[in-house]
Amino acid sequence: MQVSVESTGNIERKLTITIPAERVDGDVESRLKTMRSRVKIDGFRPGKVPISVVAQQYGDSVYQEVVGELFQSTFYEAAEQEKLRVAGMPKIEAKTVEAGKDLEYTATFDTYPEFKIADISKLEVERPAVKVMAADIDEMIETLRKQQQDWKEVKRKAKKGDLLSVDFEGKIDGEVFDGGSAEDFSVELGAGRMLKDFEDALIGVKAGEKKDADVTFPEDYPAEKLKGKTAQFSLNVKSVSEPALPEVDKDFIKKFGVEDGTQKSFKAEIKTNMERELEQRIKSSVKQSVMDGLHEIHEIDLPEALVSDEIQQVRNEMAQNSQGADLSTLPDDMFKDQAARRVKLGLIVGEIINGNKLEKDPKRVDDMLESLAASYEDPAALLEYYRSTPEAMQTIEAAVMEEMIVDWVMEKAKVKDKKMKFTELVNDK
Repeated sequence: MQVSVESTGNIERKLTITIPAERVDGDVESRLKTMRSRVKIDGFRPGKVPISVVAQQYGDSVYQEVVGELFQSTFYEAAEQEKLRVAGMPKIEAKTVEAGKDLEYTATFDTYPEFKIADISKLEVERPAVKVMAADIDEMIETLRKQQQDWKEVKRKAKKGDLLSVDFEGKIDGEVFDGGSAEDFSVELGAGRMLKDFEDALIGVKAGEKKDADVTFPEDYPAEKLKGKTAQFSLNVKSVSEPALPEVDKDFIKKFGVEDGTQKSFKAEIKTNMERELEQRIKSSVKQSVMDGLHEIHEIDLPEALVSDEIQQVRNEMAQNSQGADLSTLPDDMFKDQAARRVKLGLIVGEIINGNKLEKDPKRVDDMLESLAASYEDPAALLEYYRSTPEAMQTIEAAVMEEMIVDWVMEKAKVKDKKMKFTELVNDK
């Protein structure tokens, strides 16, 4: 087999591969002989068909099968021979494909880029500096109270934060439109679930009162027929209720698994949970900062085949997160930036791992698994699931390796602590 290599770009290569006719013909003959024992041809007993007859009947199709297989096998033989790291499938173009002659074809493909890890000491990483304060715990308790709140009817005028029961009918140009009317409809003022004009019209109205209001639909409203239109609504407020927050007593506290029902134990439990979340948020923030930095300080030619494959992966993930929405008709460009970032970071991370001989740390794997299990009602069951499910364990091992890479970067980078409040960090999207 003769092989020549041509560089057609920074990472693109073209192989011209010539396979001797003897090898091609030998493979064809071998396959025809194998077929001879099972083909059925009129006038001949099974297994007694002359090879020349088998060749006449099936020669062309067998030749094409052999050529297709040789394209695949000899390409990878040639790439290995030339020490080329192939990224993705090659584009194969036949040059000479004729029985009895040498088989010649070209294969064009991308190789994995060769690059060096940049000077990490120039990388700046921002690390949140946050502590759980007493005020944060009190705020969390208020959040838990709101999650458990009831509603109490009042006779006063409605204000933001109140829950109203409303009958309404909307018309455009004097005609009722689809979805424009309802009875006993719940509206929480200030929640932003209804159009602003609609909610604003209900502020200051008491139970039993009626009101007419103009409500303008925004230009980007989902319903095409309503975009930019102004509707006239007749509103009938049937009740006004204000939030009634539960007292932080023993019964309330026990709902959260604090069996002794004391304020001290309750706050200690909340603090533990908040610190656990805080640890994860800080890790996530630092990892994001590290990955952003690695992405920024490296210039790498990306193999198009890898980016193309990753585009499909991103598309599939988005479809799953959108309850199986069909995203197949959306153009690849919508997903290309994210896919390219993933491919680039994958190459960088791989180079860091290989260049520094990083290997998974069993102790860190166990520690991460224990930490994950601690947040579940039945930690032992979760541990058993992960340890008996290889695919699940792989996700933990991959997460540990990511942490090790982040640690490696943090040892060399310029790390700057940023003071933040707990709520600023956990509410940061």
